[in-house]
Amino acid sequence: MTYVTPLLAAPDSRIETMSPETAIAVSHKAAELENALRRVIRGKDDVVRLALVSIFARGHLLIEGVPGVGKTTLGQALARAIDCSFQRVQFTSDMLPSDVVGISIYSAAEQQFEFKRGPVFTNVLLADEINRTTPKTQSALLEAMSEGQVTVDAHSYELPQPFLVIATQNPVEHHGTYPLPESQLDRFLMRVRMGYPDAQAERQILRSEAGAAHLDDLRPVLTGADVLEMQQAVKQIRVDDSLVTYALEIVRRTRESEFLSLGVSPRGSQALYRAAQAMAFLEGRTFCTPEDIKPLVVPVFAHRIVVSGLYASTLKKSEQSDQVLKEIIENVPVPV
Repeated sequence: MTYVTPLLAAPDSRIETMSPETAIAVSHKAAELENALRRVIRGKDDVVRLALVSIFARGHLLIEGVPGVGKTTLGQALARAIDCSFQRVQFTSDMLPSDVVGISIYSAAEQQFEFKRGPVFTNVLLADEINRTTPKTQSALLEAMSEGQVTVDAHSYELPQPFLVIATQNPVEHHGTYPLPESQLDRFLMRVRMGYPDAQAERQILRSEAGAAHLDDLRPVLTGADVLEMQQAVKQIRVDDSLVTYALEIVRRTRESEFLSLGVSPRGSQALYRAAQAMAFLEGRTFCTPEDIKPLVVPVFAHRIVVSGLYASTLKKSEQSDQVLKEIIENVPVPV
């Protein structure tokens, strides 16, 4: 499924001079976007909020959950609401990297190789069930997610902006899955779990026939240019030095904890910083508070750490990292 909206160019350099007051004004547009998505994705307000944090913080989102809970619908709804091009790739075990980034094909008429662009050349890429393909194909997204470009046959090709990867994965306990390596997980700004809706939300889904019908009715709320403008506004959200110290203390404890064999990387520290700015932006503020950081620690850090065998817990392995982080947060003093 592809929306034929033209791909967007790079942001205008004039946006970099946006004042904090303007940032407040454009945050109201973001609120309209959030409300539009909540009408499609029922009972998952927290997931919708984190998806917007990802795109405004110039990051990528990994959604974990069982089939049929709305992971794909969220990606489609977001692309429609921001009026951007959209591509969906269903990952399977027999896919090749060229199926994602594209391939060079010899043209007899031109007597030279011609590059055929793959589905990664879009504004919103939905990598559906990414852990059902091999690590070789998974790695095809590394450069795209990190640098906003892909390199084929020694030629680099810029990706359109804004560029967002929304990847879904089934729980690793399911058959036929390949766990994502740490280098791949580290490229995602955050990972969220999309579980079953509560009883009331599911009743609303059935009664209102939410989902496909509402997705078809969804109209653009923003443009891609608006998203680029908001991403620039997020960069200007002020983060007090005490909050930087607070975030770095949490990071340090992940690296020194006896219960973790792998702590948070510097890329993870940067991700938390940007995510906190985006959260403050969505709240309509020009500055961050501790409440912008605390709820983001688990979704931003949990997929970047590895729990060691010393941690004794009855929780599933996929949930142990969440619990370790929560224990670290409780022991780090919150700045006043």
